[in-house]
Amino acid sequence: MSQNSNPALIVAGEASGDQHAAALAAELHRRAGVAWFGVGGNQMAAAGVELITHARELSVLGIFELLEHLPRLYRFERRLRAEILRRRPRFAVLVDLPGINLRLSAFLHRNGIPVVYFIAPQLWAWRPWRARFLRRYVRKLLCIFPFEEEWFRSRGVDVEHVGHPLVDSVRATMSREEFLRSHGLAADRPLVCLLPGSRHQEIERHLPAMLEAAAAIAARSQTQFVLVEAPTLDAERVRRLLPAAGQLPLTVLRESPYNALAAADLAVVSSGTATVEGLLLGTPMVVVYRVAAPSWWAGKLLVRTPHYSMVNLIAGRRLVPELIQSGLTAGRLTAEMERLLGDKEARQRIQTELKGLGQRLGPPGAIPRAARAVAAAVGLAGEFEDRG
Repeated sequence: MSQNSNPALIVAGEASGDQHAAALAAELHRRAGVAWFGVGGNQMAAAGVELITHARELSVLGIFELLEHLPRLYRFERRLRAEILRRRPRFAVLVDLPGINLRLSAFLHRNGIPVVYFIAPQLWAWRPWRARFLRRYVRKLLCIFPFEEEWFRSRGVDVEHVGHPLVDSVRATMSREEFLRSHGLAADRPLVCLLPGSRHQEIERHLPAMLEAAAAIAARSQTQFVLVEAPTLDAERVRRLLPAAGQLPLTVLRESPYNALAAADLAVVSSGTATVEGLLLGTPMVVVYRVAAPSWWAGKLLVRTPHYSMVNLIAGRRLVPELIQSGLTAGRLTAEMERLLGDKEARQRIQTELKGLGQRLGPPGAIPRAARAVAAAVGLAGEFEDRG
């Protein structure tokens, strides 16, 4: 394998993008000797990517929230573009993050740098006209959800479905009994897992309603709760939102999210990657999401999908409850949670359907397939060692 003197560029944003970009970068380094620089998080840094900016600088939620951060984001883009012109990467892999990466694809194309886009932006949900960026400036789009391939192909994009990377990584390492015992939880009491999100804006908008609903349920039953904090969060900032010790049967974890999800009778999940993780583990869930009101109303004019959670989008119907924006209240969340906790047959039916949906995400091996597709698209095939 050759070690090209020009590292390749890779740009990713939030936690899930960081995770998948890190795996892809490591795979292409292992199989084709690719060195990397770019934008990402701790997992990409651990995979050997030289970070010129940490992804935490890009964590902005919602259209109107974005406006106040525009000067900082423009400074970031100018700095990134200057670094690209200085280093002249051999090729670029852009991972999700459409607000930045679609514009960046045009800049890279104009400067003769081949672009592969990994994890298709959700243009089928809103602002579909942006598909022209992918058609004009991207050599290959690699999508991870099965229904995306035809949508993008019908718009002239060179696209390939590689499957979802989480198929390989989402699995519990403990039995339910082992998990409960390791955290001092009772085996004969229902368990609810709370996953409020990976960004502080999400935590501040979702967690209060979750905790209020949990308190109402705990006052009427023996239900116990586990809150899983994303490692990207400031733990002290989250602690300020939590009730005093002893007021709620709540265990807070910063590790083992899959064990917690797999052990839970029910999960309350911020719409996003965690819904796919719950799907693969077969965990019944209530999906929640809220943004600032102006962003919501602006988004309502642009969103073109009947569902918000990926579970329901893949199912093509409302398999799990969605409490979105004004629909997310402690009262409604309490009612949905109590309905599912009180109906074991409904939970079992959802579990069965979720496991069927998981099979639609493709077989294991998404990252090796994606690496092979990148190599073919950017002329690395001769240097790519096609081995396990």
